[in-house]
Amino acid sequence: MTALEKTSDLELTVNRTIAASREKVFNAWLSPEMLARFMRPCDGEGMDARVENDPVEGGRFSIVMKVEDREVPHAGTYLEIAPHSRLAFTWGSPHSLDDSVVTIDFTAIDSRTTEIVLRQVKFASEQARDGHVAGWTQILGKLSTILA
Repeated sequence: MTALEKTSDLELTVNRTIAASREKVFNAWLSPEMLARFMRPCDGEGMDARVENDPVEGGRFSIVMKVEDREVPHAGTYLEIAPHSRLAFTWGSPHSLDDSVVTIDFTAIDSRTTEIVLRQVKFASEQARDGHVAGWTQILGKLSTILA
């Protein structure tokens, strides 16, 4: 097995329970205004995000996270949009491989609580994967705060 095969097999899973309906949580992932509010791992001075998206299967999205004095581009294509239950999209960033895929499952705990299970596969290194675990954890926390 080559080093590339080993790193391309790396994956992550991040879970979060959010105090909002499944529909509200799901819809936040397709709204450019909402994405711009939570798709940034940090808050504070110099932290921002610009989002453009076409939320249909085969549609593209672009998220440029501004972190202090640099911009970090992220882009992908929506692979699956199953209303209120699942999203899947490619994820291109400086720290993931070109064919990295993110899948998000939305499960209603009750009418006002949703569990998110976010999975991402294919990273350039263990360090890149671990960085994405931290980033997705912060992003899901921010989404939880916004929707509360």
